[in-house]
Amino acid sequence: METREAPPAHLLVKIESFSLFEKYQIEKYETEEFAAGEYKWKLIIYPNGDDNVGKDSGYVSVYLAMVDTCSQPVEINAVFSIFLFNHISGKYLSSLGRTRRFIGMKSKWGFSKFISKESLTDPSNGYVVGDKSCVFGAEVFVAKKEATTQFVSSRNVDIPYKRDWIIPNYSKIGYRWESEEFGAGGGKWRINLYPKGVYTKYTHVRIILCYLGYGRVEACFTVRMKDQVFDNEYEKSIKDCVFTTFSTEGLYKFMEIETMEDPKKGYIVNDSCLLQLEISSLKDVAE
Repeated sequence: METREAPPAHLLVKIESFSLFEKYQIEKYETEEFAAGEYKWKLIIYPNGDDNVGKDSGYVSVYLAMVDTCSQPVEINAVFSIFLFNHISGKYLSSLGRTRRFIGMKSKWGFSKFISKESLTDPSNGYVVGDKSCVFGAEVFVAKKEATTQFVSSRNVDIPYKRDWIIPNYSKIGYRWESEEFGAGGGKWRINLYPKGVYTKYTHVRIILCYLGYGRVEACFTVRMKDQVFDNEYEKSIKDCVFTTFSTEGLYKFMEIETMEDPKKGYIVNDSCLLQLEISSLKDVAE
C-alpha cells in the first residue's frame, strides 16, 4: 500500500453509515457501474470479509469486477488500484498497481484483506468520519491487444500496426524491461525499455525496437508513453530506419529520467507505465 494526494481517475464512491453493514449483517455492497478503457466495471466490497478468508475474519475485502462479460465475452489485461480516502491527511491510501487478466470465467480480482476492520473504523485513523461514512475509489487501465488490422503476409505495406503494454513495478525493473516477441509484417519483433539508460551516466530513458528476423527491413515507427493523469501522450518517431538481420534501432534519449519519474507528470502511476508502439510503414529493402 502507498499514499498519494491525487484522487483516483475513474471512481469515487461515498458510503454512508458503514457501520450499518455489520449491524444488519449485509454481506456485500456493489457500487454503480463506471467506465474505464471502453469497458464497464464496479467495486464489490465485503464489510466482514468474503468466503475466501472466512466471514468475520477481521478484514474488509474489496474487489474490482468487470461487468456483463457473459453478453460480450472478453479477455483483457488491466492494471488496477483500489483507494481509500483519509479525511485527516486529505490523501488516499492506495493498493499498488496490480495487473490481472479479466475473462468471463474470472472477471473479479482484488484484495481479500484490503484493510482490517479495526483500522478502518478507528476514528483516529481518519478513514471514517461523522456517522461512520467512508470513501472508496478505483483506477483501471486496460492494455489493448494487437490492433485488429495487422500486416498481411507481404511486408511492403504501410498500414499502421499498434501494440500496447502495461509495465508494472517500474521501480523494480533494474537494467532492462523486455516485451514478449510479437509478429508484424511477417517478421518477429521485441521492444526493450531501459529506465536508467544504458549506462549510469545517461540521463534519459532509452527505448529500442529489436528485429528478430533476417534480411533488410525499412520501418517508420513511433513510441508513445501515456500520461495517466491528464490523458496526454509523449511520443517520438523514427522514419526510414533500416533493420538488418537480428539488429536493434531506437530512441536512445526517449525521455529525461527526471521527467519520467516525476509523479506530477503522470507517466508512472502506482509504479506502472503505459507504453505504445506504432509501426506506420514496413517494407523490404535491397541488400
